[in-house]
Amino acid sequence: MEPKDYTVTKIEGEYAYLRDINTGNELFIALALLPEGTDVGVKLHSEMFVYSIAE
Repeated sequence: MEPKDYTVTKIEGEYAYLRDINTGNELFIALALLPEGTDVGVKLHSEMFVYSIAE
């Protein structure tokens, strides 16, 4: 699986909506799988199903 970059567009309850920066596709994922500090507008990097806050 190739690395991807996302922007958090919305948080509803225990779930977050992520938008792929390159394709615009949306992903719906549990907040428990995302790093601490994830909030709307934060950019995330995903590699091998591990998410980290992008710099």
